[in-house]
Amino acid sequence: MSDTPPDRLAVNPTSPFHDPAVLERGVGIRFNGVERDDVEEYSVSEGWIRVQAGKARDRRGNPMTLKIKGAVEAYFLNLK
Repeated sequence: MSDTPPDRLAVNPTSPFHDPAVLERGVGIRFNGVERDDVEEYSVSEGWIRVQAGKARDRRGNPMTLKIKGAVEAYFLNLK
């Protein structure tokens, strides 16, 4: 496995960008210089993250998300 996280990653297992091996290793997100731990999906090259919109759910029971644009930096967490 490489030392850089993927350009795009999602927590949702139905997404084509979901990668359980990378998520097990642990990925941290720094968005506009602030550490975020509530990110559902991110794209470094396109510069956006998706976060939950409160407790709202869609008709399938999935959390409603907001797409926020800005500077995204992804890194692997140091797991010991």
